[in-house]
Amino acid sequence: MTVPPSVPPRGRAVDAPALEVAGAVALAVVPAAMVLANRSSPLVVGVAALLFLAASVMRSSLAATVRDLAPPFRHPLGLAVLAFLGWCLVSLAWSPFPALSLRTAAEFLTTLVAAYALARLAPPRLSAGAPVLAAALLAVAALYVVASLVTDLAPQQALGQRAALFVLNRPVLTLLLVTGPLAALLAVRGRPRLATGVVLVGALAVLRSISGAAAMGLLAGLSMAGLAWWLPRPVALGLAGLGLGLCLALSPLEGDLLHRFMPEAAHERLVQSSSRARVAIAQSFGAAVAAQPWLGAGYGVSARFAEAPVARALEPELRGMLAVGHPHNSFLQIWAELGLVGALLSGAILALTLRALAGLPRASFVAALGLLAAAAAVMAVEHGAWQGWWTAGLGVAATWLRAAWLAQTHSRTSLSP
Repeated sequence: MTVPPSVPPRGRAVDAPALEVAGAVALAVVPAAMVLANRSSPLVVGVAALLFLAASVMRSSLAATVRDLAPPFRHPLGLAVLAFLGWCLVSLAWSPFPALSLRTAAEFLTTLVAAYALARLAPPRLSAGAPVLAAALLAVAALYVVASLVTDLAPQQALGQRAALFVLNRPVLTLLLVTGPLAALLAVRGRPRLATGVVLVGALAVLRSISGAAAMGLLAGLSMAGLAWWLPRPVALGLAGLGLGLCLALSPLEGDLLHRFMPEAAHERLVQSSSRARVAIAQSFGAAVAAQPWLGAGYGVSARFAEAPVARALEPELRGMLAVGHPHNSFLQIWAELGLVGALLSGAILALTLRALAGLPRASFVAALGLLAAAAAVMAVEHGAWQGWWTAGLGVAATWLRAAWLAQTHSRTSLSP
């Protein structure tokens, strides 16, 4: 019995596009999912990555999909990332809490792999409607955040969720990461008004929130994007490199520098941000770096750093602040856990990332430097380095950014004689 021509045969031609549509929806829904469950992004990103992975295998083969994923690891940046991850795993050998280190590694590495696969496989397969859907859902998420703050968390109370202002910080930081790259993609695909609207509504949620880290990230991101737009490219890259280098190099000295030079009036203005406690935390972790500078205490041990052997070498007044769980500075956490070797590998990754960004088309270049500055600003003052929700947010941002780059590259190719 023959199949009528009007009925498409079942198989790769039907299933792969359906999986890609589902993957694009999962990618677009990440900010909205985060406002409802502020740890959900690793799961949603993992689902999106699996959908695009399955679609890729159906369209070609598993071997071809692996070949699509492999190219970055043939270049210096990919090799530096592998070396850093390898050092993280090597440091488990001297971790005083191997079970904690393994749990931390499992959360970080699984999310990182999913985010990488998504950023590699999704961009070439995104339809014209995918960024529009993402823009609509981002606006819904941002307005939900604003409505929650204006109404004293009435939506959370109605849904039976935890009614505390800080639970919106992770969704807001996810919005901060995603907004710029998504706006860049919309702009290069011929939707500048929608791109402007995305930036405005994302910025509104950030500025209305209580997250000082998000506001600082927004300021850093917009400032760097402006510099990247107006300044010669080598100058913009130099400024970005200087800022990132200072964040990494000075992080072990942060606590002592702030203790010595930060005026009392500044502490009074930042009382809601617990600035005095943050300075004390940075001093404690900085002292831990000085006591064990070469190899660090071991990957992922910050949650129990006060119990680590290195803590016993510190003055008693410094040990208490080691119990906070992490130093609220990802650069300092890398120093404390992975030592000078980890810091040098991190510096190499940052330098090679800037070199890779140097050749991007203008819109993608501006968005990429803005994203890098915003992320670095947040990492210098906020969460632990290995948290899955942050890694997932960066993965979503990288996916939209790579889609913008591909769109610009395709446009240039199609216009060439």
